Parts: sequence; C-alpha cells; structure tokens
Amino acid sequence: MLYRTSGQFKTTYRTDQALFPIRQDAFLLGLILVFAWAILPFTASEFAFQTLLIPVLIYALAATGLNILTGYAGQLSLGTGAFMGVGAYACYKLITIFPEMNLVIAVLLSGVFSAGVGVLFGLPSLRIKGFYLAIATLAAQFFLVWLFEKWPWLYNNNASGAIQVPNVEMFGVWVAGPQATSVSQYYFVLGIVTLLTIVAINLTRGALGRSWKAVRDMDIAAELIGINLLKAKLLAFAVSSYIVGVSGALFVFLWRGAAEPNLFDIDLSFRVLFIAIIGGLGSILGNYLGAILIVALPVVLNTVPDLLGLDIKSATVEHINVMIVGALIVFFLIVEPHGLARLWAIIREKLILWPFPH
Repeated sequence: MLYRTSGQFKTTYRTDQALFPIRQDAFLLGLILVFAWAILPFTASEFAFQTLLIPVLIYALAATGLNILTGYAGQLSLGTGAFMGVGAYACYKLITIFPEMNLVIAVLLSGVFSAGVGVLFGLPSLRIKGFYLAIATLAAQFFLVWLFEKWPWLYNNNASGAIQVPNVEMFGVWVAGPQATSVSQYYFVLGIVTLLTIVAINLTRGALGRSWKAVRDMDIAAELIGINLLKAKLLAFAVSSYIVGVSGALFVFLWRGAAEPNLFDIDLSFRVLFIAIIGGLGSILGNYLGAILIVALPVVLNTVPDLLGLDIKSATVEHINVMIVGALIVFFLIVEPHGLARLWAIIREKLILWPFPH
C-alpha cells in the first residue's frame, strides 16, 4: 500500500535510470533528512550525540570509503584504520601549522594526504589481487601505525605521543575542541557526511562506477573491452582513501578529541570492515545500516541488563557484543552475502508487489 506505483509512468530512459525511480523513495529520504537535520539536534541528549549519532555518521562514512574499494572495485583492504590515521594526523598538522585555516577546508584537505598514501599502497594491486592484496594492505596498516609512533613531528614532539584537538571556532561557534558543544559537532559531521555521500552515490552510478564494477567482476574481461585497469584501480584506492581519511579527521576532531597511534590499529580496520560486510558490500545504504547496528549494539547490551535487573559485568557485556557481531558476520556471509541493504531491498520489493504473491 505504501509503495503502490500505479500512475508512476516512465516514458524516457532518464526517468527509468533516475536515482529515485519510485516517488516514495524520495519521500522517505526527505523524511530522514528532515529528521536528521531539524528534529534530532533539538531532541537528542548529550549521551545520544556522543554514543550514537556522531559515531554512526563517522563509521558510516569510513565504511563508504572501504565499500568503494572493496564492494564496488573488488580490491580487498585491511588498512582502513591506518588510512583514517593519516587523515587525522594530516588534519592535526594543518590546524597547528595554519591556525587560521577553516576547519572544513582542513578536514577536506586531510583526505588528499590519505588519498596519496592510499595510491602508494594501492600500486601492488596492479600485480596482485585477492588474499595477497589484503596482506599488502595489512602491511600498510602496521607500517603506518608504527610511523605514527616513531615520527615525533606528526604529534608536534608531544611527550605523551598523543595529539590533542585545539579549540576551533567557525562563525563565532566552537566546532572542535573542549569548548565545542555536541550539537555543533553533530551538525559539522552531518554536513561533511552528507556531502561525501552524495559524491559517492554519483561516482558509483556513473561511468567510473561501472568501470569499477567491471574490474570487480572480471578484470581480464574489463581490460579486453577497453577499461584501463591502472586508472580504474588506482582511482578506486584514491577515492576510497580520500573518504576514509576525511572520516579519520572527523573521528578525532569531532568525536574523540584526542588520539594516540594505537587508536588506529587493526581493531579499527576490522570494525569498519564488519560494518561494510553486515551492511552490504556494493551498497551505499548498507554502510549506514551496518554502522547503526554495530554502534548501537553495545549501547543496547549495556542497557538491557539494567532494565532486567541483572548484575552483569561490563567485561562480560563486551564479550557478548563480540560474539554477537561474529555470529552476525557468519550469518550474513552464509544466508545473505549482500547484507542488510539486500534485506531492505527484499522488503521494498514485497511492498511494491503487495498484495500480490508473485
């Protein structure tokens, strides 16, 4: 009933290939955007901002970057956490060297440095693929984290080896640092995430996205039909690393407030990978669904025992969280490899065909 499509005619190829071929999809997205931009900032609590809303957006953006590389271009990567670290440290150096620089420009420029590093470590993809490429990116993960520890210039020779986010002001409002409010941080993150999500959607739907999919499905056949594998693979690494680098800058400047090198270790890479797998590889929507599940699950698990009057230690809850995430990954890999995004697509198709059984 809600997805009834009678009267929605498509008379041109442009309307048939539109981003929202069904009017209800555009209405649903508009409703979500209104809720995110106009309702949540005035109704959510400080706890909700810091434990749910901001981390969901940041993790979804990081998963979007990984998904472009792995889900669309078919290039495996286990170095997402390190590339996020490159973006974070680049943004820190830009802000400390140029204190008057606008934070939006600094965050967006930080992705450029991450893209450069991503292309450098993506060069082996021209000769190797699959498991061997994953090992190459894993080497990048360990090397970059080691570099964050051993190069004092990156953290301004701080004795603790950590980077501290300074107070940053924009248009008379503190947006980063100890004086920034959660609402201003949320709006900043939401704006950047919305912008890069629109860019990612357009890239994956265009000619570049089709070349990535061709390389993913069969790179030899893609090369035979005229696709430049060098250009396609390196562009996938560049775009992916750029988005991941921006998410790393947001991760530190708009959420954590400080960071040490071990914050970007292999655990962070696996967390982003789990979000992409559970949400659905090759899907932009899946990144948000996966991020909501992975971020909200620990919060729910910590709340349920108190509601039921059970005395469960926090360490036990953490173990339960890891077990559930592992079980979900195995479930989706076996039952529905395309993740939560595919489950939503099935529900949507049922709503369109309802009440007919076929």
